[in-house]
Amino acid sequence: MTKANHSEPLSIGKLAGATGASVRSIRHYDDHGLLKSLRASNGYRVFPPAAVTQVKQIQRMIASGFSLAEIRSFPDCMLMIEGAAACSETTEAQRKRLASIEKQIAELERRRARLLKTLAEGTIPPLD
Repeated sequence: MTKANHSEPLSIGKLAGATGASVRSIRHYDDHGLLKSLRASNGYRVFPPAAVTQVKQIQRMIASGFSLAEIRSFPDCMLMIEGAAACSETTEAQRKRLASIEKQIAELERRRARLLKTLAEGTIPPLD
């Protein structure tokens, strides 16, 4: 049994398998400048081994509500180290994202309360 060389480029399929991301997502990240691919002699994309960490970090940031454009604006330190602490340069963006999420939660709670009241009273309450 041979061990894979950890410095060999990864095909897009192997990168997808290592990260759980779809091939389509990886192409999308690459097309938006979040990954650096090269073209193999057959014309297919290949990625450096560090792309595994980068894709996982991109997935975490997307799961936190950041857009690809926002992620692209973050410093490279956010993409290079698995489980890295947030870079100080991104703290303000993270605070703004948190405030936006909290605002959305508050709005959803108002809607929920309105629906509960409607169901309990059988009438639609006036707008606040």
